[in-house]
Amino acid sequence: MKAWNQILAATDFSAPARHAADRAARLAHETGARLTLLHVLQADALSAVRRWMGQDSATERALIGQAQQQLDALRHELAAARQTEVCARLGRGPVLDEIDQAAQAADAGLLVLGARGEGFLRRLMLGTTAERLIRRSDRPVLVVRLQAHEPYRRVLVSVDFSPWSRQCLDVARRVAPHARLLLFHAFQVPFEEKLHFAGVEAATIERYRQQARQQATQQLHALAHDAGLRAGHWEPCIVEGDASLRIVEQEQARDCDLVVVGKHGQSAAEDLLLGSVTKHVLAEGAVDVLISTVRSAG
Repeated sequence: MKAWNQILAATDFSAPARHAADRAARLAHETGARLTLLHVLQADALSAVRRWMGQDSATERALIGQAQQQLDALRHELAAARQTEVCARLGRGPVLDEIDQAAQAADAGLLVLGARGEGFLRRLMLGTTAERLIRRSDRPVLVVRLQAHEPYRRVLVSVDFSPWSRQCLDVARRVAPHARLLLFHAFQVPFEEKLHFAGVEAATIERYRQQARQQATQQLHALAHDAGLRAGHWEPCIVEGDASLRIVEQEQARDCDLVVVGKHGQSAAEDLLLGSVTKHVLAEGAVDVLISTVRSAG
């Protein structure tokens, strides 16, 4: 599985953002990629300083100098700790635009963010700004919650057999090439409540349930076979219920340290909104989340 040549990690120097930068550096070391650290001085904050202190004031220069020093210190720390090549970029302007520009300049194959933070990263991970970042990105986004004590060991890959599913599997193998993959699918009996209300016998509904499970099992094994997964490197996890809830349950029950989901899913509105399952996992999960932003052709 081909790895990325470049990884971009955005940081605001908070503890959660440092966890993300450390995970990015570990991934860079494991894959041979080059890491770029990005810190953004927000345009509105700099504009406020200029209004009060004047253009190119000593205060503005001090803020820029301090940010550059922190960024350089983090760069040296990560390069030494993870034995990997790290460069730094200080951006000034709208945060999403700066991330886009830095990703394009570095030709980054992966974007890495902390799940919580201060300043712009806190706003990124709350509500619509995070959705806008993921919506507009054509690169996978890794949202880090945990400290990077070790490589990813056990990865839950959410599969709904939409055009996003194969890409989810591919990016999971890039980020965690040595992890055991848990291929997860949640199924439901179509219109089960209405069938009960209509007086359909319980045995008939149970037959529908077994058929849905059997079909999902066949599709899951076909996907694994097409992707070239070897026996012993993956296992199926097929459960009944709402995918949003079941993913969060299974990540904990199966001791996973990474969840991989697609940007969208089977929804008819997938081109307009971030998928509801993805939003729920980002909000309620307890482990790192990797969002695949590319759908398979066809």
